Amino acid sequence: MMSLLLAVFFFVRDSLRARATLHAGVLALRHQLLVLQRQNQKRCLQIAGADRILWVWLSRLWPEWRSALSIVQPETVIAWHRKGFRLYWSWKSRP
Repeated sequence: MMSLLLAVFFFVRDSLRARATLHAGVLALRHQLLVLQRQNQKRCLQIAGADRILWVWLSRLWPEWRSALSIVQPETVIAWHRKGFRLYWSWKSRP
């Protein structure tokens, strides 16, 4: 009986932790969009002290925070997709 209760407890804890991780990731991505919108108004990327405090807090809450840290331009993502598409079709059409 005790092992069943422990299993249920760990299941609930892990599902809540996964949900918190998902919410932290969404928060990080939304913050990056806000930083990019600020950049479009000005020419250079400016990260304020509040931005740094948010990332410190996220780093303590979310272990995989470094995976969402890079900020790229939409043109960069499109270039990556085009390069991948070219590599795929050059590999696919090789003799």
